Amino acid sequence: MLLEVLQGTEAGGFILIQDSVNYCGRHLLKSCINTALKREEVVHVLGFEVSQEELNDGLDRTSAQRLHFHNAYSDPLGWTGNSPFTVHQFTLEDIGTLLKQTPQAKAVTLVIDSLSWILRHHDPAAICQKLQALKKGGVVRAVIGLLHSDLHQRGTVGSICHLATSVITVAPGTRGLGAVAKITRRTKSGKLMQDEEIFSINEDLTVTIQSKRSHPGSTPMNTDESEVDPTANLTFNLRLSDTQREAKEKLPLPFVFSKEKKSALLHPGTGSGRILYEPDANDDYDQEDPDDDLDV
Repeated sequence: MLLEVLQGTEAGGFILIQDSVNYCGRHLLKSCINTALKREEVVHVLGFEVSQEELNDGLDRTSAQRLHFHNAYSDPLGWTGNSPFTVHQFTLEDIGTLLKQTPQAKAVTLVIDSLSWILRHHDPAAICQKLQALKKGGVVRAVIGLLHSDLHQRGTVGSICHLATSVITVAPGTRGLGAVAKITRRTKSGKLMQDEEIFSINEDLTVTIQSKRSHPGSTPMNTDESEVDPTANLTFNLRLSDTQREAKEKLPLPFVFSKEKKSALLHPGTGSGRILYEPDANDDYDQEDPDDDLDV
């Protein structure tokens, strides 16, 4: 699944790479950039953490004209007043201005290196709104961001991950063999797919999947074992025998009249009883009509 996410063929996607102090995800970010350049896409990088020279190291040089680095590394806060891009310029208007400086292209990929710099100087709710607008605004084809998850609160990381269509969490592998990527991918239909793979990054920034990591503690189910009966050790019986079931079916239900009883009630015979009432002298019987004063 990792290779499918890196291909990024789906428009309107937001790929989030989560790393920590234990493993840096920038090499995987550069692999995403290289893959987008090979698809002949125009890539705009908002660089806050590394210089342009360090970012370009290992990238495809034949596609250098489609890679545009916006330097926010030298002066990210704009203290000198001459910075090409600052953290305070992370707005839809300023990003749109940057994209218009290059010839109009069919596919534009925006890379943010990294979101942690922006989240440290902006309200996380405002950043979520801007990322959502970038996804659906049609300004860029795809957004790729690097996030140092151990620098932020769990709620902030969860909000950013909720916006992403694909989340890649990287960690060091066991015994120094490659790295582990936990991938969570959300399709357009809303289906959520998860996978965990061991990968390595080659010198040309291509990704090689070594194997799928088996989850510890998960053992395959034995289909030969009989299912456990939860009613086996009860002090009472929840099942009916054939004799009991037959007696239950023959038992007449209350308030359900049989055909014979219905016929007797609807067609009374000659010998049916009647109720005769003769008023007594002491009965309080009013001869007047109680509704006599009504105009009806």
